[in-house]
Amino acid sequence: MKFKKFFYKKINSTNDLAIKKIQNGVKSGIIVCEFQKMGRGQRGNKWKSFQGNLFMTIFFKIKKSLTIKKMTTLNCEIIKKSLFKHIRYKIKIKSPNDLLINKKKFCGILQEIIFNEDNKFIIIGIGINLIKSPKIANYPTTNILSETGIKLKKSKIIKSIEFNYINKLKLFA
Repeated sequence: MKFKKFFYKKINSTNDLAIKKIQNGVKSGIIVCEFQKMGRGQRGNKWKSFQGNLFMTIFFKIKKSLTIKKMTTLNCEIIKKSLFKHIRYKIKIKSPNDLLINKKKFCGILQEIIFNEDNKFIIIGIGINLIKSPKIANYPTTNILSETGIKLKKSKIIKSIEFNYINKLKLFA
């Protein structure tokens, strides 16, 4: 499978746009933007979008019997593997869907399921703090540059994530 790619300067939300793409007949894709005006996190929390960080959503059809717990585990492992390839630092998964370096959050993953024309789709929003992180009360955050000294190219991360999803699609189908 090939993912159709969509790049934007500024949008409300990559996940919201993925829903619209699916409703308009796009079966799979990757949406990337430089800034989200209304990025979302778990439980209705706002995802703070700082210029230079990575905001993307990947979406595709899945089998109807796949459980959200199984998908959450798969998605966290795929993103962790994709990032580890570039930074070689220990990345921990904090249940259900945060990635941590040195016990600080640097990546959040927001999954959504929708049905369209009798097909089930997964929408995986991925926010990665590459160069700047928000201050969140009682929740330590960080970014890859601060923790590793490595300034990653967004294009390389996007390619790694796409490659790892293509290789794991059979687990979703």
